[in-house]
Amino acid sequence: MALVVLVSVPWLWTTGAAWGHVHDAADAPARDVVIVLGTQVGADRRTPEARLAGRLRTAAALVTGGRARAILVSGDGGGESGDETAAMTGYLTGELGIDPARVVADPHGLDTYDSCRRARDVYGVRSALIVTQAYHLSRAVTVCRQLDLDVDGVKADCTGCGARLLAEKWVRDYFASGKAAWDVLRDRPAAVTSPATTALSDALG
Repeated sequence: MALVVLVSVPWLWTTGAAWGHVHDAADAPARDVVIVLGTQVGADRRTPEARLAGRLRTAAALVTGGRARAILVSGDGGGESGDETAAMTGYLTGELGIDPARVVADPHGLDTYDSCRRARDVYGVRSALIVTQAYHLSRAVTVCRQLDLDVDGVKADCTGCGARLLAEKWVRDYFASGKAAWDVLRDRPAAVTSPATTALSDALG
C-alpha cells in the first residue's frame, strides 16, 4: 500500500498541476509558438509513425488556424528508430505544407524534461502551446510549467491508437511521473547543453 501511494503521488501532482491547461485543438488559446514533442519514427526511418504524425497534424492545424505562428519540433536526432526531428520537419513542410521558415528543430530534446528546459534556455521560449497525445499531456504541461514556461497543452490526434496501445502508454506515463517530479525537484540540467539561438525568434519574424 505504501508503494502504491508513493508511486501515485507524482502522477496526482502532474495531473492536478495541469488542470485547466489542457485543451482540444478547437479551443486552444493563441500563442506564438507550438512545441511538438518527438516520438517514434516509422519503419523507413524517414517518416513519422502514426502517433507522431498525429502530433504534427495537430500542430499544423494550430498554425493554419491562426492559433500559433511558429513550430518548435523537439525530439531525439539520434533516436533508435531514426532522426525524429528530421522526420518531423520533413512531414510538416512536405506533407502538411507548412512554410519551412516557420519550423525550428531541436534535435536534443531527448525526453520531455529536456524538451521543456531547452525550449526555455536555448530557444528563448517563455509562452507556448505544447502538443502530444492525451496520455502524455498532463506530464508535459506540468514539467514545462514547473520550469517557468507559460504553457498550455493541446491533445494530439491519435487516429489508429488501439485500446492496448493506449493502456500501455497510460501505465508508462503513470510511472514516468515519478522521474518527472525528481527531475524538477533537483533542477536537472538538460542532457545536452547548447548556446542560446535566435532561430525561433527569427522564425517568428
